[in-house]
Amino acid sequence: MSRMFSFLRLSYGQKLSLVAAIPLILAVAAIAALVSVQARALAEREIKALETQLLAAKKDELRNYVTQARNGFYFIYGNAAPDDAEAKKEVSQILSAMIYGADGFFFVYDYDGTNLVSPRQTDRINRNWSGETNSEGVAVVDDLIRIARQGDGYMAHVWPKPSTGKDAQMITYVTSFPSWRWAVGTGVFIDDVLSSVAAARADVEARVRSTFGYISVITLAALVMVFGSGMVINFRERRLADAKLKILTQRVFDAQEEERGRVARELHDGISQMLVGVRFALDSARRRMLLGTPDASSSLEQGIDNLGIAITEVRRISRDLRPGVLDDLGLGPALKTLVEEFEKRTCIETEFETVVFRNRLDQNAKIALYRIAQEALTNIERHAGATHVTVDLRGHNKGATLKIKDNGCGVDQSQHNRGVGIGLRNMQERVEQLDGELRIRSPRGQSKGTVIEATVPLTRLLSPETKVHSNNRAKV
Repeated sequence: MSRMFSFLRLSYGQKLSLVAAIPLILAVAAIAALVSVQARALAEREIKALETQLLAAKKDELRNYVTQARNGFYFIYGNAAPDDAEAKKEVSQILSAMIYGADGFFFVYDYDGTNLVSPRQTDRINRNWSGETNSEGVAVVDDLIRIARQGDGYMAHVWPKPSTGKDAQMITYVTSFPSWRWAVGTGVFIDDVLSSVAAARADVEARVRSTFGYISVITLAALVMVFGSGMVINFRERRLADAKLKILTQRVFDAQEEERGRVARELHDGISQMLVGVRFALDSARRRMLLGTPDASSSLEQGIDNLGIAITEVRRISRDLRPGVLDDLGLGPALKTLVEEFEKRTCIETEFETVVFRNRLDQNAKIALYRIAQEALTNIERHAGATHVTVDLRGHNKGATLKIKDNGCGVDQSQHNRGVGIGLRNMQERVEQLDGELRIRSPRGQSKGTVIEATVPLTRLLSPETKVHSNNRAKV
């Protein structure tokens, strides 16, 4: 079970591809459904129109048949009396002979329902069919007589097909010979029309299915492209991330080695020399004491003085690595101490200004701004040639800003834009990790110095209600 869940876990790139694919699938499904509905509706309208046209053609054909037949014997009917049996017999023989196609024929019923002419179904002749119903329960003969009594008209119904003996749909046209009380008509079976309509509907369904197939193939291709591009982008981003990680790791190692080298140099050049002097003074005092020389105490005093200097140097190195005042009193006092020591060490006139924060910086922001100030002052000491430095720290409605300004030779902006200089790059990365902004302004070609502004957002300030440390001292 755990293996299955681990298999279902998706990477960030796969989740991104899935999020991109779901709207695509939904959109394609909606488009496919809309296309299907619209296609079926349009096809149904066209099929209905086709069916109407075909049936209209059939009706016109039937009407023409009856009209031609009536014209053929109208001279007989027109000159005969209502009870002229010979005329009726002659007209019946003419109608009995008028058959066409495999199933076409004329029929005659009197108004009482007795069949007089039915050449395709002779068993119906001279029998009364009033009240007869077809397989659908429709009284076909009675309805045809009713239509004839009204003049003429069409009727769609089911009737046994003479060629097969099976029921089929047909359309019948019937007219009246009112003086003889006859209903004369003919019909045509429309199974060919129904077959054409059914074939058209089947063709529509086939086209809809084909459209669905095309849409599915296009969707699948789009999904493959989405996932493929997502995998390519993910692979590319991963390669870039790995490369950046390697560069960052190397820079971390370089920074560590640089810091170790600086501490080693300070220990060797400062503490080590001082401790050697202490050892020499103590050894000299021991020899003098063994010889009974009266000035042995002077060597001890010198050793004690050197040891005090070494202790002070150790504290300075420790403070540079991690100033205790930053944790105990906050960023403001720590920067004040840093500025005072910088001025004392370099003899560069330095001013420090700050205001009390209503909100306090979080730990990461304090460390980052302190290191930025430390790096900036180091660069000023080594490269700027400045005679005056101003350090300003204050909070505002957008966060907090540390501004360091000097009147030195300035920074080559083109090199800064290319990212040259580990110190400036370290400042930039520290601020970016806090979602802040670092601005470096140095007028080109003018000896107006450099202004470094590091701003951290308001999210890096703790609310006033947050409790301070147990020493209850206000912190920036």
